[in-house]
Parts: sequence; structure tokens; C-alpha cells
Amino acid sequence: MAIAAWKRFEKTPGWQKKKRFLKRLTGKELRLRKDIDIPVVKDGGWWFSAENFRQDSIVYSLGVGDEIDFDLAIIEQYGVEVFAFDPTPSSIDMLDESKLPGRFHFHPWAVTREDGTLRFYPRLKKDGTKSDVMFTMIPEEETKNSVIEVPAYCLSTITRKLGHDRIDVLKMDIEGAEYEVLDGLLSSPVLPKQLLVEFHHRFVEDGLQRTYDLIERLRGAGYRIFAISEIGREISFLRQ
Repeated sequence: MAIAAWKRFEKTPGWQKKKRFLKRLTGKELRLRKDIDIPVVKDGGWWFSAENFRQDSIVYSLGVGDEIDFDLAIIEQYGVEVFAFDPTPSSIDMLDESKLPGRFHFHPWAVTREDGTLRFYPRLKKDGTKSDVMFTMIPEEETKNSVIEVPAYCLSTITRKLGHDRIDVLKMDIEGAEYEVLDGLLSSPVLPKQLLVEFHHRFVEDGLQRTYDLIERLRGAGYRIFAISEIGREISFLRQ
């Protein structure tokens, strides 16, 4: 009972902001401020602008994991088309067993900088066991023998395969693969209007600096930060 209460408390915005403050003081978390102020909606755990949403708006959701709250929420609220991508077996099985709206379209592909095949490894949970849900491109000693190989495409190839000439929102929660994907995105002819990214700098070497460098490159491409989550890792960008 006490453990459950503590887990609920850990997820409160006030506690998350205090954790972010302490991690910033110790150099373990990003020190960022918003670049612009615009009306923001929070739904399904993500911050976004719904100002220009229409029924023909195209949303790409990279990394399904074990829940699609964000995807279902924006379909219900705004009637947009969501195209979700996740090659991991647990996500594929979950969606096969789910009743999904017609505006939700799933593709079991990884998204990366170049077309090909990717090797994914289970994430290690806090108790040291392997996750059945979350996978990463970064192997650890305990997971290097649990690799799966999955089909992967860059965003340019995906938009061409799906016949899209624009992406209104790109949501990305892909366990450390965001660095490669965003690197490829910046050379893509189709740049999303909004980017919603969870940065996993804690998983990669020189992660904080890589994140800072990537954010500066995004700013150079016209993206501006308009929302930062309580924990400081989910960052929302608008391209102006």
C-alpha cells in the first residue's frame, strides 16, 4: 500500500519539478528554457499545439511501447490521422489484440537515419530484469544475447511509401534512437511542423552534450522550444 502511494506521489508534477531542479544542480539533467510562448495542450502525456489541427492533419507517432493514450486522445479530440511505428514484438501483439479507430494506422517498422535492418535489445528495468516492452539500440552486457532484428526506414522513405508531402506532428519516444532519427530528419525534404521528443541522454555516451548539440541544430532549422515537461526530458518544438 505504501509503495503504491509513493509511486503515485513520484508522478505528481510538483515532485517531478523538484527532481528536475536537483538533477540540473548536479549536472545530470538539461538546463533549458522555452524559446516561445504559445497556447499548449497536454494530453496522453505530451505537450502540443492544437491551433492548426484539422481532420486531414497527419501525425507520426514513433515508439508505441505498451500504450497509445496520446494517439487515441488526439484522434478522439481532433479527428486527425495518426500513423504509428514500432517494430517490437510486444507492441505488435498489443495492437493486434486492440480495437482501434479507423484513423489509427500502424506499421511495424523502426525509423532511423538510413534504410536497412536494425538490431534492438531489451531495456533493463530497475530490478535488473529485461523489459518485455521497451527496446533500445544500445546493448548492455545482460541484454546483448537477446537481440532482435527489425526492418528500418528513414523518414524520407516512409513519407514516400505512405504518399505524404507533410507531417504536422512528429512524436518520438524511441529509447535513445532519437539522435539518429533527428540527424536524418534534418536532411529530409519533409520537416514536421511540430516535434515532440523524449530525449534519452542518460542512455548514451556524452548524452547531455549530444542533446544540447542536437537542439542547437534543430534551432538552426527553424525549430523553437514551446514546452518542457516536468522532468525536463520531453521537449516540444514548433518550426517557424
